[in-house]
Amino acid sequence: MTDDDPGPALRTAALEELLVERGLVDPAVVDGFVRTYERDVGPLNGATVVARAWSDPQFREWLLRDGTAAIASLGFTGPQGEHMVVLEQTEQVHHVVVCTLCSCYPWPVLGLPPSWYKDPAYRARVVREPRTVLAEMGLDVPPERRIEVWDSSAEVRYLVLPRRPAGTDGLTAEQLAGLVGRDAMVGVAEAVEPS
Repeated sequence: MTDDDPGPALRTAALEELLVERGLVDPAVVDGFVRTYERDVGPLNGATVVARAWSDPQFREWLLRDGTAAIASLGFTGPQGEHMVVLEQTEQVHHVVVCTLCSCYPWPVLGLPPSWYKDPAYRARVVREPRTVLAEMGLDVPPERRIEVWDSSAEVRYLVLPRRPAGTDGLTAEQLAGLVGRDAMVGVAEAVEPS
């Protein structure tokens, strides 16, 4: 950015002002979308699903059998979440999710996709060399663990159920959810251990 460059925030504000002035955007609608993604949609929803699965074996079984219905039972529904499949990380198999065509992503449980998920390099390379890509992202998958790559589509969205960290017995659902980040539910990271 140079001294003459107003920066992205000012450019965004100018663009918004122009769109509003021409009647192309209703600020109330935009504010509504922002509020929805700040409060109601996002990785905390997915972390809530994972925490429930970790602490309720019947819910876990339902989640793995019918992800759409189990997730909806917690109130997480909406566009991009109509057909959900949940993949459980195990000691034998590590799952990682990609959308090779565009950026299909489970909005109701993870919110909007991160920029790296939409990057053509990630979309192409994680299919060909998943172990290398995961290592570059900071996740070393043991060589004895098979890696399966799942390609999201307009028909099916995937949510990864991370392995529950050791030392979490007795934690509340809220504490468990705090261990689960967005990347763990895509399969490019693990759930964190409690400090």
